[in-house]
Amino acid sequence: MKINVTSGITAMLTGVLLLSACGGGENSENGEDDNENSGENAQEENNEIESSGGSDTIKIGYNNWAENVASSNMWKILLEEAGYKVELVNLEKAALFSGVADGELDIGMEVWIPHTDKSYVDKYGEDFTIQEPWYENTQLGLTVPAYMEEVNSIDDLNNHTEELDGNIVGIEPGASLMELTEEVIGHYELDYELQPSSEQAMMTELDQAYQNEEPIVTTLWSPHWAFSEYDLKYLKDPDNVYGEADDIVYITKEGFEDDNKEVVTWMNNWQFDDDSLGSLMATINEMDDPEAGAEAWIEENRDLVNEWIQ
Repeated sequence: MKINVTSGITAMLTGVLLLSACGGGENSENGEDDNENSGENAQEENNEIESSGGSDTIKIGYNNWAENVASSNMWKILLEEAGYKVELVNLEKAALFSGVADGELDIGMEVWIPHTDKSYVDKYGEDFTIQEPWYENTQLGLTVPAYMEEVNSIDDLNNHTEELDGNIVGIEPGASLMELTEEVIGHYELDYELQPSSEQAMMTELDQAYQNEEPIVTTLWSPHWAFSEYDLKYLKDPDNVYGEADDIVYITKEGFEDDNKEVVTWMNNWQFDDDSLGSLMATINEMDDPEAGAEAWIEENRDLVNEWIQ
């Protein structure tokens, strides 16, 4: 069932992208800032969208969070197998929402509702359609390796400031996960600085620390391939500053479903769980090539994707 977003939609909250995160992606999981520059950047990126591709091409906007890259490349391959022309457009979060709302993008692959992407849905939601969830019950927060046995709650961090150099490794500046983490630092009166970087840079630091069993605290989100590669734990958030779980949906521009009923039907059949999404992200990570990894995963999971494309 599709939901037409109206101005009265409930407010929502970017992990991943990663992410985050999410998104939380090279942009994160999860959301971008709404300062004056973000509007200018969104306009510049929309100009790039407008000049690319053709009217017969399905344009999918995505951020560089691991799960977003994975799902976007997977659907590019599946739709091209079905005879469609597909263009993937890599954007920051603000430009993704404005691009779909303006009709320059057909699909925005990853939106966290009802919390994480609150500000963007409130701002642009009257001009796009929220479709079915493809992943349910996300999580955002601070993580540490399981070998840090004495650190189990955000409250514990101030007892380990020195060994952690008073540093939390984050993702892209302006991501909703970063904004939430700044709130967490203030709320729990943590004597820490949030280090902005990118998902890739954060994961590099995590890997280096993990291999040497050194202490590290990072911003992360679920779903993310990190949890299949490393033994990590979320720190308890006693006051629930990071908020309740979200679902991940995709959005479409106005009128897209009228012209592409088959595509929307297929994508609304699509559902990932931790195992299926985790294996897709892990395959892409191992092959270090999003399209090749997605193609290999599809070949190994034909029964599953055939359930979506009926």
